[in-house]
Amino acid sequence: MTHWIGFPSSLCGPFAAGGDPVHYTVAEFRRTYRFDTPVTRATVQACGDTAFQLFLNDACIMTGPPSVGGDFIGNDTPRDNFYTFEVTVAPHADELRFFARVQTMPVQLFEFSKGHGGFLLTATVTTADGKTHTLGTGEDWEMRKSTAYTAPFCFDATQPAAPFVPAATLDDSWHATPAPIPVRAEYAYPLKHAAVTAAAGETVTHTWELDRIFGGFLAVSAEGNGTAHAVFTFSEAGEEGSREALTLCDGAHYRGFALHSAGQIAATFENRSNAPLTITVTFIVTHYPVTEEARTLCSDEALNTVLDTCRHTLKICRQTLHLDSTRHCEPLACTGDYYIESLMTPFAFGDMRLAQFDILRTAVLLERENGRMYHTTYSLIWVRWLWDTYMLTGDVSLLTRCRTALQKLLTRFETYLGDNGLLETPPDYMFVDWRFIDGYSLHHPPKALGQSVLNMFYFGALDAAARIYETIGLPAEHTRCTALREDLRHAINTHLFDAARGLYHEGLNTPTPDALLRNEMPPNTDKRYFLPYANILAALFGVCDDDTARRILHRLFEEDLTECQPYFLHYLLEAVFRLGLREQYTLPLLERWKAPVAACRKGLVEGFISPEEHYTFDHSHAWGGTPLYSLPKALLGLTVEEAGMRKITLSPSLLGLQHATVELLTPHGKVTCEMHAGKPPRITCPPEIHYCIF
Repeated sequence: MTHWIGFPSSLCGPFAAGGDPVHYTVAEFRRTYRFDTPVTRATVQACGDTAFQLFLNDACIMTGPPSVGGDFIGNDTPRDNFYTFEVTVAPHADELRFFARVQTMPVQLFEFSKGHGGFLLTATVTTADGKTHTLGTGEDWEMRKSTAYTAPFCFDATQPAAPFVPAATLDDSWHATPAPIPVRAEYAYPLKHAAVTAAAGETVTHTWELDRIFGGFLAVSAEGNGTAHAVFTFSEAGEEGSREALTLCDGAHYRGFALHSAGQIAATFENRSNAPLTITVTFIVTHYPVTEEARTLCSDEALNTVLDTCRHTLKICRQTLHLDSTRHCEPLACTGDYYIESLMTPFAFGDMRLAQFDILRTAVLLERENGRMYHTTYSLIWVRWLWDTYMLTGDVSLLTRCRTALQKLLTRFETYLGDNGLLETPPDYMFVDWRFIDGYSLHHPPKALGQSVLNMFYFGALDAAARIYETIGLPAEHTRCTALREDLRHAINTHLFDAARGLYHEGLNTPTPDALLRNEMPPNTDKRYFLPYANILAALFGVCDDDTARRILHRLFEEDLTECQPYFLHYLLEAVFRLGLREQYTLPLLERWKAPVAACRKGLVEGFISPEEHYTFDHSHAWGGTPLYSLPKALLGLTVEEAGMRKITLSPSLLGLQHATVELLTPHGKVTCEMHAGKPPRITCPPEIHYCIF
């Protein structure tokens, strides 16, 4: 029988990242199995609290576990939802040497713990004689505390190694279930001059430029009689980045746990001894595996470069969960980011399992916190993410499994409604956009800068929820959501629309109750704001009639009211498409990506507009990658009519380009559309998909 193993007394720190480094511990576990005939196949499941590296016969076969997902609130108690990874290998050896290294406290934002480090492995093994064997962790394994991993991002190979002792079994408080995603892919980036020799008493510096920004792990080995102190710095585009500090000696082998975001690696090697030491550096790139690909290419080479940069950034942000960026590594709280990344995926890699898993993990958060998430708008975007992912995949079980979370979320938001029919008493109006207006951050704006956006997203969530309830056969809930949506439409148009300006303003100027005031909810302001945000969402979600929505969008462009960060331009492009304005506005909007991408092709910049004086944008932020979705969608004129893309309508247009080829990955295969000016489009489509062309 398989058991969790670890130290009987907890060596783990807090439940979420940011704890005291004094408690930092790395545990090591090992077990060798021998067989009469060679092992032809081994299926291995493993989990570790908090992070682990699993080796089989000296080769790393798995890193994990899949992140449980998290938010910026609710971290005072441990998560319940741990997951295992599974991998199948073909060792062709009569000996299996398992070795696991486990970091027993959270360090990065996406890491969570049960408050006690541990490791679990089970394996089903088939040998050449046809026999099947079941293996697993237990008291026949050995363990020790690694003395070399001294603190987060610190390693000292000169420390005497602790002896291995019999492993102790632990009570199962994790109850881990299999993750519905594959193990991450990884490979060694081909660093030039990866081996560096520091002579006795010498300090050597070296810099490696990577052709792109990647998420990855540091690995180092050393040979020679000397000892050296090494400091590695990882940066994306020249900014101050993350660091690791190592003390190395002969025979040292190091592999780090920290996911670094690197377009450049710089190292300083200080030899503090009287003998030379040669250090060999490896950067292990890691991301969600890619098994299928789609591409969009067109006659505009600068636009192709934008698409390629968006695509690469999406690739590196797909890890064991979607990341906002490989530099920030946020926990699963940035739903707006992952929603856009998920929409990009069918035009790039096709595999939607990561999106489905993230939606389910977010549902766990919503259930746990009674419908509450740190960002109120993002919790509402989750509903549209759920619906749109269902339409892309056809997985109706996704809707039913999220039913409880959806109900808790909607019930909570009803409590925020005021007598005027608007959301009046939410805990905050986060998040609008990464901008500052009149000194106010739109990350956590006052009511006059955030109320309308929150109400618009609530309208969109009620609309999506009504469709969900109708699909899973809950007519009473469908009727209730529809009625709430229409009441909200009336309230928005009564209180948030300025007939004289013909635009929606960003929120009322009525005071915010003192009981709600805090850092994330500043006091309200007397100024009325007319910005793009509420107007874009009103047009997108159909809060007003379509003719009014088109007039609003034209006004925004005419009055130069479309200045947004890349994130919010996604919604503008969606509104442009929905209202039949794609041929007029799609390419002019996408022009905004060309200059920042030309300035840094290694990865996608976080924003166009500096939000504050000393803020440094990252260049690995996939939330701005909507061109990878919005352009091919506009070229195809794509509308998904039936869940799982079994029925689609297409209205191909070159939008003014000379030629374009668009590929779309569906659950039934690849759709391809080739377009050349003056010629009819050529479309190939799997037979399982019914498509109409207009």
